[in-house]
Amino acid sequence: MQATSNLLNLLLLSLLAGLDPSKTQISPKEGWQVYSSAQDPDGRCICTVVAPEQNLCSRDAKSRQLRQLLEKVQNMSQSIEVLNLRTQRDFQYVLKMETQMKGLKAKFRQIEDDRKTLMTKHFQELKEKMDELLPLIPVLEQYKTDAKLITQFKEEIRNLSAVLTGIQEEIGAYDYEELHQRVLSLETRLRDCMKKLTCGKLMKITGPITIKTSGTRFGAWMTDPLASEKNNRVWYMDSYTNNKIVREYKSIADFVSGAESRTYNLPFKWAGTNHVVYNGSLYFNKYQSNIIIRYSFDMGRVLAQRSLEYAGFHNVYPYTWGGFSDIDLMADEIGLWAVYATNQNAGNIVISQLNQDTLEVTKSWSTGYPKRSAGESFMICGTLYVTNSHLTGAKVYYSYSTKTSTYEYTDIPFHNQYFHISMLDYNARDRALYAWNNGHQVLFNVTLFHIIKTEDDT
Repeated sequence: MQATSNLLNLLLLSLLAGLDPSKTQISPKEGWQVYSSAQDPDGRCICTVVAPEQNLCSRDAKSRQLRQLLEKVQNMSQSIEVLNLRTQRDFQYVLKMETQMKGLKAKFRQIEDDRKTLMTKHFQELKEKMDELLPLIPVLEQYKTDAKLITQFKEEIRNLSAVLTGIQEEIGAYDYEELHQRVLSLETRLRDCMKKLTCGKLMKITGPITIKTSGTRFGAWMTDPLASEKNNRVWYMDSYTNNKIVREYKSIADFVSGAESRTYNLPFKWAGTNHVVYNGSLYFNKYQSNIIIRYSFDMGRVLAQRSLEYAGFHNVYPYTWGGFSDIDLMADEIGLWAVYATNQNAGNIVISQLNQDTLEVTKSWSTGYPKRSAGESFMICGTLYVTNSHLTGAKVYYSYSTKTSTYEYTDIPFHNQYFHISMLDYNARDRALYAWNNGHQVLFNVTLFHIIKTEDDT
């Protein structure tokens, strides 16, 4: 405790020595620029920013350090107060035990002098009791020492708090308010910057984070990328065939605990695991057909259905793992998509953008990548990313941009923790990949590269 007190004094002396108003400079020029963004395992957005040359007011920095030090001292003071109360309580207990021990010791001496007249059993019991109390003697001495140190430390903390408060008052409120406004301004600019981070190029996949273990080896789970921030419903569809039951949960927490809020009995069985929920509707491939179904959760009925012309189905052009995964429905920042293969395109992947209401194809792109050689695929910002396998060692191997109608081979590995992926879909709201990994529902974080034009760019 004494060492901690000395350390605080040294910190205070160092801080006071650095407070030189004559050396402060303020430069209003700031040029924060965002380089990239990502999402950490807790769901928070991370911006990589390029800061300008540091020429900020040193007085602001000292003021901030002073406030931080004052807060730490105040927190320590509260902790010491709690420790003091606890020590005083224990100290009173030990004093009481000391009194009892002294009385017992005197009685023990008296008994020892006349032990010949007492029964051996009683004598042994008293002796054992005495042996139990003897170790309390050094404990009592230590408590006495600690109580003195705590009292001394409390006094030093009280004095240091008063000094720091005085210094803060001498610096003045103007510097603090100016620093506070700088922080608010930076937060506003970062929020504005985040609004511009709508699209980017996939650079990295990290994870996975295992949310739950349930169901069969194959299935799908998802949230609505167009839902409000307060709406975190989860939908769960187990197996790739012979099922019509969709389970709904109000939140991820309810999903993990298994607290269902509602179930839906669809009018048709689905095929595969490549369904998507988008703007309150479920889009899925009707079993043994190339028909796409739009089902409204709120209305509880089918709103639209349409055949996807020439699309292979029923394991004609599935992903490498099979499972009637011929037609993959997905959504990104741009809208609703269907990924499939046709005989006309020699079994290679076709990308079609769909009207979310009518399911009409608004535009299509034919790629040269064989659908049967793809493990899974997903869309981010109008670019299709294709994995080369559903097994261990899988990586994003190929990408096709619908904006430029060009492709490139990539090498973006990711950890296939449970060895078999039967569903992999991007959620634009969460900036994450939802996956069904051999009976485990997992999330992958994605890192996107963004190029943002600032107001200073010409």
